[in-house]
Amino acid sequence: MSRYWSALGSGSPRGDSIDISIVVPTFNEAANVAELVRRTVAAVEGVRAEIIFVDDSTDETPAVIREVAASAPIPVRLIHRDEKSGGLGGAVVEGFRAAESDICIVMDGDLQHPPEKILELVDRFRQGDVDIVVASRYVGGGTAHGLADRTRVAVSKVSTAVTRAMFPVKLHDVTDPMTGFFLVDRRRIDLATLKPRGFKILLEILARRSFRVAEVPFDFGDRYAGESKASLAQGFHFIIQLALLRFGKMSMFAVVGGLGAVANLLIVWALTEMGVNYVVAAVVGAEVTIVGNFLLFERVVFQDMREAASGVWSRFAKSFGFNNAEALIRIPVMALMVETWHFSAVIATALTLVIAFIVRFVFHSLVVYAPKKPGTPSHLREVLEDIDEQAMQPGEL
Repeated sequence: MSRYWSALGSGSPRGDSIDISIVVPTFNEAANVAELVRRTVAAVEGVRAEIIFVDDSTDETPAVIREVAASAPIPVRLIHRDEKSGGLGGAVVEGFRAAESDICIVMDGDLQHPPEKILELVDRFRQGDVDIVVASRYVGGGTAHGLADRTRVAVSKVSTAVTRAMFPVKLHDVTDPMTGFFLVDRRRIDLATLKPRGFKILLEILARRSFRVAEVPFDFGDRYAGESKASLAQGFHFIIQLALLRFGKMSMFAVVGGLGAVANLLIVWALTEMGVNYVVAAVVGAEVTIVGNFLLFERVVFQDMREAASGVWSRFAKSFGFNNAEALIRIPVMALMVETWHFSAVIATALTLVIAFIVRFVFHSLVVYAPKKPGTPSHLREVLEDIDEQAMQPGEL
């Protein structure tokens, strides 16, 4: 990943031991930086701490961080990412990799997560019986009053309930799995297995394996300055993240394929209602959905495999060619079902799309998104294991 790296601050030199590393992902939070550093410095007095800003901003936030860091009494470091891979979750993982301490605290840059709670997280961790300490809005005296309105409060509570229901074992002791304020022992995480896709990095961590978790309550406050980054797009990314974590890559492939199938059916129905021959309608529907499905595969299913695979036009050519070859087989079968077996065009299309699903997934996993430099041709067992791995990752067994 291309990025700009800077080590800043007038505090302890890099060679000194750091007790805690505070990772703060930021996006256009220039107005909050100085106050966040001031309050964090006051909160961690007596502890050797560093602050790592992992920044994806398009405003003056990096310049403000450098300016504040120059006079800060503790090390303040900046990673400004040229490529914003993985969103906020990817930024947090970057911070984990760069941290001087194995004990990492994650918090937002808008001061809705009070720095004054940092040492309470540390003290709970030092009891020695947990791997992660979660600052929760929904335990003890915790509150969520910083959410903008009742609608956001309701959405937050419903999303939390659904998430806990989908991971009843791993989230049994976690009331707020979607908080962005937590402490984690980095040594307990396999960073290579994390596939951050959005802003719920704690959920990503907790869903991968079992951890010993404790919670402390906190008051989710109002933003110090600036505007909330919450949006419908974030909600969409959260749904994708949840589906991938719970059900795995193959299920997300099925979701995209299902959306394509619905679109295909609607196109076939609309065109046949307009008097277009059903075979022509099926061809048009197939071509439109082939392109649409590829775009969604790139974005939400095989996103983590694109970097190691061939270029995007090569991937598109493989996918487009295969799907058209598959369509050349599927559409005559569909015609046979309509003409000979008297199925309706819509039902015949639906049945043949279902049959094609497994073949499409295997081809895309092992051919379209295969690494650029494949190793020695595998035996049948290795192929089957590869298919199984692609189908199940990164879901929970």
